[in-house]
Amino acid sequence: MAALVAAAARRLRRAIRRSLAWRGPSHRLLSSEPPAAKASAVRAAFLNFFRDRHGHRLVPSASVRPRGDPSLLFVNAGMNQFKPIFLGTVDPRSEMAGFRRVANSQKCVRAGGRHNDLEDVGRDLSHHTFFEMLGNWAFGGEYFKEEACSMAWELLTQVYGIPTERLWVSYFDGDPKAGLEPDLETRDIWLSLGVPATRVLSFGPQENFWEMGNTGPCGPCTEIHYDLAGGVGAPQLVELWNLVFMQHNREADGSLQPLPQWHVDTGMGLERLVAVLQGKHSTYDTDLFSPLLHAIQQGDAYPELQRNSAQISNLVLEDEAAFLASLERGRRIIDRTLRTLGPSDMFPAEVAWSLSLSGDLGLPLDMVELMLEEKGVQLDSTGLERLAQEAAQHQARQAEPVQKQGLWLDVHALGELQRQGVPPTDSSPKYNYSLRPNGSYEFGTCEAQVLQLYTEDGTAVASVGKGQRCGLLLDRTNFYAEQGGQASDRGYLVRVGQEDVLFPVARAQVCGGFILHEAVAPECLQIGDQVQLHVDKAWRLACMAKHTATHLLNWALRQTLGPGTEQQGSHLNPEQLRLDVTTQTALTPERLRAVENTVQEAVQQDKPVYMEEVPLALTAQVPGLRCLDEVYPDPVRVVSVGVPVAHALDPASQAALQTSVELCCGTHLLRTGAVGDLVIIGDRQLSKGTTRLLAITGEQAQQARELGQNLAQEVKAATERLSQGSRDVAEALRLSKDIGRLIEAVETSVMPQWQRRELLATLKMLQRRANTAIRKLQMGQAAKKTQELLERHSKGPLIVDTVSAESLSVLVKVVRQLCEQAPSTSVLLLSPQSMGKVLCACQVAQGAMPTFTAEAWALAVCSHMGGKAWGSRVVAQGTGSTTDLEAALSTARAYALSQL
Repeated sequence: MAALVAAAARRLRRAIRRSLAWRGPSHRLLSSEPPAAKASAVRAAFLNFFRDRHGHRLVPSASVRPRGDPSLLFVNAGMNQFKPIFLGTVDPRSEMAGFRRVANSQKCVRAGGRHNDLEDVGRDLSHHTFFEMLGNWAFGGEYFKEEACSMAWELLTQVYGIPTERLWVSYFDGDPKAGLEPDLETRDIWLSLGVPATRVLSFGPQENFWEMGNTGPCGPCTEIHYDLAGGVGAPQLVELWNLVFMQHNREADGSLQPLPQWHVDTGMGLERLVAVLQGKHSTYDTDLFSPLLHAIQQGDAYPELQRNSAQISNLVLEDEAAFLASLERGRRIIDRTLRTLGPSDMFPAEVAWSLSLSGDLGLPLDMVELMLEEKGVQLDSTGLERLAQEAAQHQARQAEPVQKQGLWLDVHALGELQRQGVPPTDSSPKYNYSLRPNGSYEFGTCEAQVLQLYTEDGTAVASVGKGQRCGLLLDRTNFYAEQGGQASDRGYLVRVGQEDVLFPVARAQVCGGFILHEAVAPECLQIGDQVQLHVDKAWRLACMAKHTATHLLNWALRQTLGPGTEQQGSHLNPEQLRLDVTTQTALTPERLRAVENTVQEAVQQDKPVYMEEVPLALTAQVPGLRCLDEVYPDPVRVVSVGVPVAHALDPASQAALQTSVELCCGTHLLRTGAVGDLVIIGDRQLSKGTTRLLAITGEQAQQARELGQNLAQEVKAATERLSQGSRDVAEALRLSKDIGRLIEAVETSVMPQWQRRELLATLKMLQRRANTAIRKLQMGQAAKKTQELLERHSKGPLIVDTVSAESLSVLVKVVRQLCEQAPSTSVLLLSPQSMGKVLCACQVAQGAMPTFTAEAWALAVCSHMGGKAWGSRVVAQGTGSTTDLEAALSTARAYALSQL
């Protein structure tokens, strides 16, 4: 029996890794049962089962583009949207904080994250780039292994009617290196549910230990597999459902620590389940895919796809056309390269890299490898790895400096605070500020009590000493903690009764509803101390101005570019603001200028800014309300420019379509006039249809406009100089250099981006005209000097002489024109410059080669002058330094005569 189990385990491991049985067509149905209901009914049965039988709350699918999670390229699992719960960072005021039992169907993209199987897409009939994950969750120990396994077994066998004899399960066999015991509890649960021991198999961490990422919550998992063979021959297994038991946390040092709260996280691929229930040999043959075009037009489970259907269609068509063009171009390059290789040669890494997304042409490296694999050619993987490392190093050097990670409350610290019953920090005092009649702002102070202190490594302590960097947890604060794209406040605090000792506060961070202040203690500070907090007023006011300006900019973009323009993220600090937007409308200089004008108008009108907390449900149906696809607290703060919040939220008023109305927790100006001005100083494309804008406000914006006007005047002056024409090459070269300096100044200066683009277009046109003028003057100058030299020298095999020339290019032109008019003559000319420098150019007559070459001739002369030379057998040039030109000319004649 043990041998049979071991053999089955090996077969299961192979099936798990590649699902081999689904790689090709099969004439045998996956199930002998009659076909079940359609995919929509399968999905509905899953959701209804958990809602109606087991009290789960149904939540909608999240966007496939993660919000506020730079660790993920796409949402690749149903649990992604619940990461704040697993990490313990969920805002206690948010709807998510109340989740205990939830279920949903999540649209996913198999890219990014730790577990994605992306390499299997296209190699079998069960892996898809885009797929749908059915899942149920239990948070904070609401239920755990026994209930999760029982529910899964009940659903599969009683609701879906899958024969029990076709189901196998696996559980975690432990990991001695990590100090983890086998999950015998899960094994015994399956045995108690009636699964025979021969179909309960154990595996190690690679198969049955699930991790969110390199750090973070993780735990053992148990998987349910379906036997495609149905008892005929060896089992052919495909994974249906993965039940993950979040028990541990992977620390930064790689160690595992128990989580303060345990969670259940499950995921089952809808496509595979439907294939099993409909008796199809391929997931592509189910009603999820066969009526694909019809299903997309109907894609009702996800109404946002229907709303954006035109935009999605355009993007897909544009990307498809671009990809097919790149693919065809890549094929031609591959074929051309293969013709130059020998039978055993590897494909050059440099060519593959140039074809890839990391190179120039835009083909993914795995696509290049597949194309080579089809032709039976091996890629130089070692060279490719070297190129990738070099590119990564270059990118790291060019990357923006990463902000140093401050003190942080990890999942263990948060769990301990929750266990102690410490309430979330009351941060409402951050909104306690007012506008004085003279236009200045008054920020109130805040008195608070120290609830907890942390050392730099996150250890909780009762007190900190002099000079120690520490984290402070207070019962209340008026500091704005970094969130929603707004930089943290900074300032200081003092102990009540000891106002002459300042404790500088560098930043504040929100961790699961708790605000952690990062400070340096000039004296001892301990739990229970009463303190008074003071924000840096100038810093806060600058952030307020930038945040209100961000809202105005977002609104102005939608007004100018159309309602399809959507904010994708933002960040602001006292220096500048950044706004990422998706739009299908080109951001031309004219439109950028129009956006600025729209913001300026709102600023000049000095509109009031209204802020009010309202029930989240009131914001759901407001037309035009701008909000990101993320979790908001309830009640939620609404910021409305120029229109009272109650009026803006009235669906009948349409006010939210006419002004900026957004859900936002940030701090804002009370009137728009204090923004002063706004200038967009930069834009760059992050991806197809997504642009990042940089902007500044106030006095900085005014200075940018002034600088832009000054540069515009210089460009105008350069245009006039060019129109007047240049008398000689030297003057034309000076103008060309001046234009080059202007281009550099315009490219690097802080100025309006619309103006930068216009001036650069003008300057590049001027540069082309200036270069054309230089070439014409040089040709005229060369022609004149050529005639002078022809008159000076009688016909013969050799001309060696000096001539005045402003540049090496002019000297080369003179040499070439001489040889054109005297084809049998070899010519070498020297041109003395300032400080003893000498230019050299030569050309050898066709009849004098191959014994006499221009490159050797120039090298002989320039070496005599202590310089260098370069060129070909026909034409060469070089430089050197000498005060004795006659000696250099004698060397040139002597060398030429020795070769002729």
